[in-house]
Amino acid sequence: MLQAERKMETVSFKRASRIAALEISEIVQLAERATVLRGKGRDVLSFATGEPDFPTPPHVIDAAHQAAVAGKTRYPATVGTPELRNAIASKNKVSAAEVIVSTGAKQVLANAMLATLGPGDEVIMPAPYWTSYSDIVKMAEGKPVVIACSMAENFKLSPERLEAAITPRTRWLMLNSPSNPSGAIYSAEEIKALAAVLTRYTHVWVIADEIYEHLNFVDFHSFSSAAPEMAERTLTVNGVSKAYSMTGWRIGWGIGPVALIKAMGAVQGQVTSGACSIAQSAAYSALTGDQALLNTRREALIARRDKVVGALNAIGVIKCPSPDGAFYAFPNIEGAMKAGGFASDADFCAWLLDEAGVAIVPGRAFGLPGHARLSFAYSDVELDAGLKRIAAAVASRTN
Repeated sequence: MLQAERKMETVSFKRASRIAALEISEIVQLAERATVLRGKGRDVLSFATGEPDFPTPPHVIDAAHQAAVAGKTRYPATVGTPELRNAIASKNKVSAAEVIVSTGAKQVLANAMLATLGPGDEVIMPAPYWTSYSDIVKMAEGKPVVIACSMAENFKLSPERLEAAITPRTRWLMLNSPSNPSGAIYSAEEIKALAAVLTRYTHVWVIADEIYEHLNFVDFHSFSSAAPEMAERTLTVNGVSKAYSMTGWRIGWGIGPVALIKAMGAVQGQVTSGACSIAQSAAYSALTGDQALLNTRREALIARRDKVVGALNAIGVIKCPSPDGAFYAFPNIEGAMKAGGFASDADFCAWLLDEAGVAIVPGRAFGLPGHARLSFAYSDVELDAGLKRIAAAVASRTN
């Protein structure tokens, strides 16, 4: 055994070039560090992950149980069960052939990138963006083209800046509304203005990531409904994880042109095959069952949002806009960084975890340094305690 172990130690490992710089996301790293600290006896509050604290609805769990008892435990169709695809298609007024069901919305994005990008093909992504976007594009050997959209711009991409970024190599615009991490929601007029640019560049398609569709605090308009002229070049991404508190069930879907869906299905067929059959039955129940819980949970999140935004702004050296949707605050912390002598947002967040036992994510993880993301998908008790700790820690460092 010892000889075998010594032999293994001498074997060098080389990563594939396509993942040479790929690591677990900074969000997960922070959440895992918080877990390690808790294991050592530290009192740590983590607001790093985007996972609602609401339970999965009982009727959804019951549907999964009934599916298992009924024997729905065999390989499902690669692109999704007919039952779930039809439900998604009906809700979105498309055909089932335009729907693919995957193991989470993240797989939908990966399928799309692997199915369409060649080496050096470009994907425009307004920052702040969800941290996995750029890595998924790079893994598919594409090139992220990041456009920083400041708080003064409401974290939104303008038509002028979109047009300036388009080149002959551009394949996709990746648009997330409601946004993770900023919570920004594009109005129908803003979507139409972006679409007006894209009508002049027919080689550019749109990924409309709308996973937070139901977590909206202002009017929400899907890209496809606001810009129907772009339907043949739009992939809409959604799922049950956030709205129905089903993060662990791993069900997401894509809606797009049949040729694209077939190509994505070919990729999925060689990676995971069909998503979990039991989870698909649960997702069907979530989509077709009582939707009253969506409003109830939305109201709870609005109250949490207002609490968090108010408390962060009361600190004085932190500026926090009120998000339009999702369940994240994305404050500008440059004032706290300057007053406290921090060289970066990452240094501030690392200090906050060590000093106050509060985990939040630096803006650099989302392509916009100088900010931090705090998820308010947590209980009022945890949020109250965490906000007090943040205020006290910042005051001790900056006064």
